[in-house]
Amino acid sequence: MRSIQDQLQAVLAAARPVHPLDVVLADAAGCVLAEDLHAPGSLPPRALAAHDGYALELDAISQVGPGRPVVLPVTHDVGPDATEPLRLASAQAVRVASGAPLPVGADVVVPVAYTDRGTARVEVHRTVPPGSGVRAAGTDAREGEIVLAAGVRLGASQIGIASALGLRRLRVHPRPRVVVLPVGDELVEAGAPSHAGRVHDANGPMLTTAAQAVGAAAHRAAIAPDDRTALREAIEDQLVRADLLVITGGLGDGPDDTVREVLTPLGTVRFDHVAMSPGRTLGFGTVEREGRGEAVPVFALPGHPVAAMVAFEVFVRPALRAMAGYAELFRTTVSATASAAWAVPSGLRQFVPATLSGSPGGGYRVAPLGDPAHTDLGSLARANAFAVVGERATRVDEGDAVHALVLDSRG
Repeated sequence: MRSIQDQLQAVLAAARPVHPLDVVLADAAGCVLAEDLHAPGSLPPRALAAHDGYALELDAISQVGPGRPVVLPVTHDVGPDATEPLRLASAQAVRVASGAPLPVGADVVVPVAYTDRGTARVEVHRTVPPGSGVRAAGTDAREGEIVLAAGVRLGASQIGIASALGLRRLRVHPRPRVVVLPVGDELVEAGAPSHAGRVHDANGPMLTTAAQAVGAAAHRAAIAPDDRTALREAIEDQLVRADLLVITGGLGDGPDDTVREVLTPLGTVRFDHVAMSPGRTLGFGTVEREGRGEAVPVFALPGHPVAAMVAFEVFVRPALRAMAGYAELFRTTVSATASAAWAVPSGLRQFVPATLSGSPGGGYRVAPLGDPAHTDLGSLARANAFAVVGERATRVDEGDAVHALVLDSRG
């Protein structure tokens, strides 16, 4: 029996980051930055008005007080499209719009609400703190500094600052292309009538969604039958489009072990009993794309939905994050107090769908869902964590400390 650590080591050794590409900004969203991003210039490149108002020297309104406004001539009206800043004369004001270049010599922008809104001359009724209303040059980024570090996933704000810096292309690790291939004569598509001996495919949509949540470009292939020739053709077809292939179902320990028989001659995929519950038999290795000499990691996961999802969380998800260029590969794990007792299979690491509650300051509690010895899809659907019990344990008692693998919707 193979340990989880040995299986994970083999997985991560094969899960190399997808080769970086220079892509246009729109295509970079959701990808991981492959190199540090340095600001090509300061942002903003010069001081700007932070809001509508009057740009002036703070000393010019030092005598403002209750019932004692200061009156200044307004020499210009400047909008945000002005190409060059004006030079401010002493004891004068320039009316500016938000985003307009700050006149040389001005050090504050007085809000319109603090004035009589004059156009030729303005009464200033209230003073402001030093620097008020001014966006200094380089506030968002200074020329040459690292704005975004390699390994950052590019979301809305990251794309925003890259665009503001005028960058059209970024070097990223593309999102890994994942194909999920369900296998089994007993499977039918959702919406199709089911009858004795037939079940709707849960694993295909579930694992595809899980891969998408990690940030992969995931595709669910059509259900493949338990026919060796048809399955081999399906695998070879999908390898053309995949950076990683996930096969679910078709595993067994006897003559019906279709996936093992088909995959073994194609590459380095090996099948092991892994010391985990639920799960046990898992396949992993690589298969070369025909004619291209590229090794594609291939997972063979159980057909039982909870076992398949546990295997995805433990092995496939870290592999996808490694391929996408992330530095942090694993989900958060916290220590929690068990709210119930249950039996643990000896020698196996047990993963139990559970509800995690509490806080870092007050501590966490974890409650198993369903029967830990016979995990079910309904319990998995309600879980926000897996209670994880080590291989040496044989029982969890109420009040025991256990690890909780935190699940969420962010991938």
